[in-house]
Amino acid sequence: MDKRPTIIQLFLSFLRLGITAFGGPAMVQYIKELSVKRNKWMDEETFKEGIALCQSIPGATAIQMAAYVGLRTKGITGALLSYIGFGLPAFILMLILSALYERSHNISQIISLFNGLQVIVVALIANALHSFGKGILRSYKEIFIFAVAAFLFWSGISPFMVIIGAALTGIVFFRGVSFTISSSHGKQRNRWMFKQIALLFLILLAGLLLLYVADIKLFRLAVMMLRIDLFAFGGGFASVPLMLHEFVNVKGWMDYKTFMDGIALGQITPGPIVITATFVGYLLYGLLGSIVATIAIFTPSFLILIVVTPFFDRLKTSAYFLMATKGILASFAGLLFYVTLKFALAVPWDIVRLLLGLGALIALAKRVDVLYVVLIGAAISIVVL
Repeated sequence: MDKRPTIIQLFLSFLRLGITAFGGPAMVQYIKELSVKRNKWMDEETFKEGIALCQSIPGATAIQMAAYVGLRTKGITGALLSYIGFGLPAFILMLILSALYERSHNISQIISLFNGLQVIVVALIANALHSFGKGILRSYKEIFIFAVAAFLFWSGISPFMVIIGAALTGIVFFRGVSFTISSSHGKQRNRWMFKQIALLFLILLAGLLLLYVADIKLFRLAVMMLRIDLFAFGGGFASVPLMLHEFVNVKGWMDYKTFMDGIALGQITPGPIVITATFVGYLLYGLLGSIVATIAIFTPSFLILIVVTPFFDRLKTSAYFLMATKGILASFAGLLFYVTLKFALAVPWDIVRLLLGLGALIALAKRVDVLYVVLIGAAISIVVL
């Protein structure tokens, strides 16, 4: 590492980057440009290790990488400010869009807009399934876990139980498989502020206790979001089927259409798709609900990052960890397949929607920026639907 940024530099740099953070994991390259090439806050090898770590733990990869850069350069305070800076633009925009949605979604133009965006959402998740699955489903064992997981999700089994089962199955199935295991070479990782980590956990527990006493509904919302993020292995899209299961199928807080509208709004905003939590919290309990839901959906993955990073050199040499992760990722391909079908069945398909969906899918497959796909799809929806 050639030089360290100030706390203010970190926050402002990631705030500026967060304004244009469309494309999910694609933003990792821009974070690398910022932290490795342009400012030389860390070397490329350290950055690559961060990518491997963030892909192995729950949460959206891009915002996790923002926190990782902050953690490596300015400790836990730097991680927290980088995390907040990167996600703040998405939260503010989603809050505004949620308020507008609540007030105007019965207007005919708005109805047409979201009818079209439902189709775009199906294309986005189908494309995510294809991109994610082709890198994961490389043997009959992974395909088997994928198929069984998809069936269990369709049968109504809790996704959390399926994930745990997939991890255990991975340990059994992939025993004896050769893994590429990196060696530890990070002497600078010996000093970590464990008192600060403990303080963050105490703040979380105190916040939950306060919510429990003040408003049991907000407490349950927070716990639900915490649990979803805790099991969101495989990036931001991994949280979508978990939210669908809990908010629509189990709790009945909203219908499929409303939830899909929230996902569509999450694609319009910069930042990770889990910002849909802001939409859900706002529709349920207003501004306070949106704040509670947003903080809760990002907290577990952030805490896991700062706790696991000091031990990652040892963790990434564990064959059991790698086997379990392999099983979990295969199950998430099944999860994405399930939610693609579920969302597709909720769309009232006709020739216009079919052509719009195919066009969006082709554009995404050809790597057209997701922002352009969503905006063009929205414009077409208003005109023809």
